[in-house]
Amino acid sequence: MAELPRHKVLLDESDIPTRWYNIIPDLPTPPPPPLHPGTGQPVGPEDLAPLFPEQLILQEVTADRYVEIPGEVLDVYRLWRPAPLYRAHGLEKALGTPARIYYKYEGVSPAGSHKPNTSVPQAYYNAKAGVRKLTTETGAGQWGTALSFACSIYGLECEVWQVGATYDQKPYRRMMMEIFGASVHRSPSEVTQSGKAILAERADHPGSLGIAISEAVEVAAGDPEARYALGSVLNHVLLHQTVIGEETLLQFAKIGEVPDVLVGCVGGGSNFAGLAFPFLREKLAGRMSPVVRAVEPTSCPSLTKGKYAYDFGDTAGLTPLLKMHTLGHGFVPDPIHAGGLRYHGMAPLLSHVHDLGMIEALAVPQSECFVAAIQFARAEGIVAAPESSHALAACIREALACKETGEERVILAALSGHGHLDMPSYQAYLTGAISDEVITEDRFTASLAELPEIQG
Repeated sequence: MAELPRHKVLLDESDIPTRWYNIIPDLPTPPPPPLHPGTGQPVGPEDLAPLFPEQLILQEVTADRYVEIPGEVLDVYRLWRPAPLYRAHGLEKALGTPARIYYKYEGVSPAGSHKPNTSVPQAYYNAKAGVRKLTTETGAGQWGTALSFACSIYGLECEVWQVGATYDQKPYRRMMMEIFGASVHRSPSEVTQSGKAILAERADHPGSLGIAISEAVEVAAGDPEARYALGSVLNHVLLHQTVIGEETLLQFAKIGEVPDVLVGCVGGGSNFAGLAFPFLREKLAGRMSPVVRAVEPTSCPSLTKGKYAYDFGDTAGLTPLLKMHTLGHGFVPDPIHAGGLRYHGMAPLLSHVHDLGMIEALAVPQSECFVAAIQFARAEGIVAAPESSHALAACIREALACKETGEERVILAALSGHGHLDMPSYQAYLTGAISDEVITEDRFTASLAELPEIQG
């Protein structure tokens, strides 16, 4: 019998983490607070109340190291958690590397990605608070799908603004949202004032996550029975995702391994932070010392090309000012196929960790990512989401470096979702229609020149 390409490191259902981990108490310095754009002062709970229920606001600002996961949320998590950790024997063999490669696979969730780890608790807390409807944005459609799924469980309406480029590229994502009961708009849309203003300047605008956020926030702020849900960036979102890293630590302990290198894709940063933060806790405590590397697209490189400064989280300037690595809230990335990574800024907490020197950052072009995804699929039998392929590209780079040096390093990759609904993207690669856009420094300079005057 031939050797299987991969094997699972299994956990029992009783091993699902019962607490989310908050990294802030373990950091040498606290992250800078969000600021009110009018006063320049730190925002308070009352400033966030029109958008989020009280429990999520408390999680956003908590100083507690751990937050208990409600039993009702754990009941839903059990639909797919614990998620598998795989040893990539097939990929190791294909690369001829002495490295041992593992990947934590979040594509087993009902939405096909890591996003339900936060959509479920967000919908739960909103439902408990008596909210009738949630609005949101989505890039590739994974977050919109996850929130639609969660809203269907808790009886909430869901209204989604999907970035125009991926609305056109990925029709099946929209259909999946609609199956779960959501209404979906192509962003920018004629539904909102911010969308209309942008379409008046360019009727065929490809959209951006910043624009879609503006539209979703505008509608939520104008409806007392509605609230807004965000799929990445904010502290409470990263908090919920730490179930990934906590599970993975248990799985590594079970097999007696410790990673030397951890890689994951970053757009807003939630899947990467969810895996990395529990490992960074262990590193800060001196129990392990992995290199932790965030991987972003070269066409939207907020960590490697952006400025660490206060900026709006959306294009229209409706959100508080966030201290983050940003390309400028007016930056519109090229319509690459990894739509979930097309965000102008990085999560403030992840930006702070990067500024402290605790993680590295790497930008990779999409053509290299598709090469890695195809190689991975043929070796491991899993078709990765275009976003996740960035982690695979970095993983393969590291494994080939081990081949050159002969080092037997342990590599851990975050495989944040499957690409079953991304076939048009793969078709574009297979037919030679994928290209890497040339992004000049002048383009970043122009958008960064429009940062708000409040700096810190």
